[in-house]
Amino acid sequence: MKPGRYIILVLMAALLNIVSSCQNADTGIKPSIVVTYSILGSVVQELVGDRTDVIVSIPNGLDLHEWEPSAKDIEKINKAALVVRNGLNLEAGMEKSLDTAEKSGAKIFTASDHIAVRHVESHEGAHENEDGHHHHEGASDPHLWTDPVMMKAVVEALIPVLKIELGIDASIRAREIIGRLDYLDRQIADTLSSIPAEDRKIVTGHESMGYFSQRYGFNMIGVIVPGLSSQASVSASDLSNLKRAIQDNRVKTIFTEQGTSPAIAGAISDETGVKVVELNTHVLPADGSYFTFLKDMADTIANALTQGSRGQQ
Repeated sequence: MKPGRYIILVLMAALLNIVSSCQNADTGIKPSIVVTYSILGSVVQELVGDRTDVIVSIPNGLDLHEWEPSAKDIEKINKAALVVRNGLNLEAGMEKSLDTAEKSGAKIFTASDHIAVRHVESHEGAHENEDGHHHHEGASDPHLWTDPVMMKAVVEALIPVLKIELGIDASIRAREIIGRLDYLDRQIADTLSSIPAEDRKIVTGHESMGYFSQRYGFNMIGVIVPGLSSQASVSASDLSNLKRAIQDNRVKTIFTEQGTSPAIAGAISDETGVKVVELNTHVLPADGSYFTFLKDMADTIANALTQGSRGQQ
């Protein structure tokens, strides 16, 4: 074989190897990150960009507290390079599958391990059983995403994990996201500044707004469903206590949310003369952005507590 022809063949083989390697990189095998719910998934997606496939387990709009994974969902969890969950029993229907995956070697990042966890106080609507004990008083609150400063702590904690487990340096993106979260915090505080101190009172469907209230100076007066899950039970005495708290505190708005019974909310409104406003606390908006989600929620609260007076909306 002529030397020139040999060199051409070697170069062609090398080129084929390069093309093959590029194809493998493109099709093969992007590592996957499974995130349990959409709001947390939105932030993780912004952090990693297109360097991984981000798979959200619980479809946006479904109840986080009761959703259970299928066999296909469990397979994705087991194959993921990293699983990101909220923790504090938010994903109650997934806990068994997540625990099993972790015991089998899955790498799991728990967001709530990296924040200052708040605990439910008795005046927030903690359920009192026949034995007189508040069964949710002191419970750990999982609804950390309603405070952008808590989400900032989650982003900061994820940076070294992504580097160790996936070899991804997300530090530049993280700095940008952290700056946006700080700005969002200031935006929300400004939006809410128009609400007088005497009207900064929150009644919600269940105990989902504790971090938001703590961050922005609201008082949690009570909840329709006395628990950290929208699936908790409610008794006649719970509703009687809530009506009295609404009237005694001159609450201006009852905020209903995903999982709140419209019939119960309507009955409380009729008996107290307090308007009902739907508040989106668990579902991403159409643009899929956490930033839009939280800004919209603050706008809804500000509008409800600064417009109109008593009387059902």
